[in-house]
Amino acid sequence: MVTVVLDTNALMLPVERNVRLFDELQRLFEADPRLLIPRSVLAELESLRSGAGKEAKAARVGRDLADRGEFVEATATYADDAVVEIATIEDAFVATEDRSLRDRLLARGIHVIGIRGRNRLEITES
Repeated sequence: MVTVVLDTNALMLPVERNVRLFDELQRLFEADPRLLIPRSVLAELESLRSGAGKEAKAARVGRDLADRGEFVEATATYADDAVVEIATIEDAFVATEDRSLRDRLLARGIHVIGIRGRNRLEITES
C-alpha cells in the first residue's frame, strides 16, 4: 500500500485551490493510499482555524479532512521537520505546496505530490 504524508497546506487545498484532495490521490495511485498526518500539522491547522478569512476557513476544512488520516508522532516539533522525518521513516510520498519543503524532500529523494494545472495533483520526482 502506498503511504502519503499530508502537510498543512495540502489539507487546505480543497478550499484554497478547489482541489478534490482524496479523489486526486486515489486517481494518482489507483487506490486509497494510507494517509499520515503528523501531530504538529494538526496543531498548525488548529492555530490557523480561528478567524473569519479564507485561510481560517481552509484550516477548519483541513482540520476536518485530517480525520480521514492517521495521526502520527514525530520527534521533530516543527511541522515541516516532522513531515520530512515521517516521510523518511515510512518511505512515503508527501503532499505539499510548500516550495522550501518540496526542495528539502526532493533533495532526499522523497517523491512530492503537488498541484499541476488548475486543480490536479501530480508526482514530482526531481
